Amino acid sequence: MREFVKVFTGVDIHDGKYLHPGKVLALMQDGSRRILTPEEVPEGTATERLAAGVLCPGFVDLQVNGGGGVMFNDSPDVATLRRIAEAHRRTGVAGFLPTLITDTPDKTEAAIEAAVAAIVEAVPGIIGLHLEGPHLSIARKGAHDGALIRPMTNADLALILRAAARLPNLMVTVAPENTSNAQIRAMSKAGVIVSLGHSDADYETCMAAFDAGACCVTHLFNAMSQMGNRAPGLVGAALACEGVHAGLIADGIHVHPASIRNALAAKAEGIFLVSDAMATAGSDITSFTLNGREVYRANGQLTLADGTLAGADLEMGRAVYTLTHAVGEPLEMALARAISGPLALLRDHMGLGRIESADQPLVLFDPESGAVRVLG
Repeated sequence: MREFVKVFTGVDIHDGKYLHPGKVLALMQDGSRRILTPEEVPEGTATERLAAGVLCPGFVDLQVNGGGGVMFNDSPDVATLRRIAEAHRRTGVAGFLPTLITDTPDKTEAAIEAAVAAIVEAVPGIIGLHLEGPHLSIARKGAHDGALIRPMTNADLALILRAAARLPNLMVTVAPENTSNAQIRAMSKAGVIVSLGHSDADYETCMAAFDAGACCVTHLFNAMSQMGNRAPGLVGAALACEGVHAGLIADGIHVHPASIRNALAAKAEGIFLVSDAMATAGSDITSFTLNGREVYRANGQLTLADGTLAGADLEMGRAVYTLTHAVGEPLEMALARAISGPLALLRDHMGLGRIESADQPLVLFDPESGAVRVLG
């Protein structure tokens, strides 16, 4: 019989997908954790009563460009990844995909090597890599450097396929304008999570890309063709296509709460939260550079000098809070969109999203403020 070490009480428990009100979380001598009713706990067991809130597994973020004052693009190496990981772990993120924004071929190769090395060295929190570009649309480039955007070549595809064989998870954001369906099909067959984004493609083109194997949309609504009455665009295709997932930046700035509400009504399953975090995450810096351009931090948002949004000044706890308070989504589902939602896309979950896993951090989330406290 497994011996009890300690029991957390005073809070509700969320297992990554479902909420368990009135339950407790027991830490067992063999290192496991168990969700129990208070009556199942033997008398005399050590108890730690937590402040009101919800105890859940650590968050999972599939789009992290930087943190701790640094950007992955500036120095794509293991030291940078460690610093970014440490910053995000303090915000409750247990696992994430470091994201390289559109850059040179040399930077792309360096990013792949850094991610592979971080996995080999078991850097806490690193679960693969996200390449956001450079095969995007100039028309919907957003803060990406248009001078670096280009079509995918055979050499680019070969590099991605080799990376997919070396990484537990590889996500690649592309636009159909600069990527063929044959290339999308090849990446998908190799286990790459192919996501459409920064695209002005029409509905029919996007649906064909989904049919070829693309399975996700990067930051829904932002930097893509919008849904109109006669032209549904990428937004319409994403909401209409069953089985397609979509990341969402829920900071109340990138997407209006009413638009989020409508998207969730149209597609209850498959929409997950991302931070799109930049160097500012977990730091007090007020500016940084992106591909040689200054990005300014003010009023909860990040912009280039011309006002273009450049990533988000967002942590996952606040994204969950936005869903529950501004959008009106139940807490159970809002938390799931930050944990099990993104995990549904991954090839290798790497032990994430299971509150029973003793090697994963626990997060105490305050539903009334969005504040996060990391336990372990």
